Amino acid sequence: MKISRSPAYRRVAGVGVGCVLGGMGISIGGAPSAAAAPDCSPDGVQATVSSVTGAARQYLYGHPDANQAARVAANQPHPQAAATLHDYFSTHPQEYSDLRGILAPIDDTERQCHVTALPPNLESAYHQFMAG
Repeated sequence: MKISRSPAYRRVAGVGVGCVLGGMGISIGGAPSAAAAPDCSPDGVQATVSSVTGAARQYLYGHPDANQAARVAANQPHPQAAATLHDYFSTHPQEYSDLRGILAPIDDTERQCHVTALPPNLESAYHQFMAG
């Protein structure tokens, strides 16, 4: 998993885990449905990212151990951060699966709209998290 120490990463890794990426908890009903056709306008793409980020934050708030791992990782150098997240989610596969599901609408939007929804440093961290 690629981890960036930037505040934006903490939002997505908070998204991804703390967002991947920081602190989150879910109301999966609030996240855009993977089955719904995405709104490919710039505002629509941003709305998807915001909704997914909020759902990931809620999820992490409801899972304090995952939230703590994400917070620790956000303040570590990349190799250490990647190891921290990998170690945590390797031993908590259901939480990893839950977060991947929460984050999936970003991938759906990117694929269906032929756009990159996240800044480059977050994009690579996002895809690395999603790939396992």
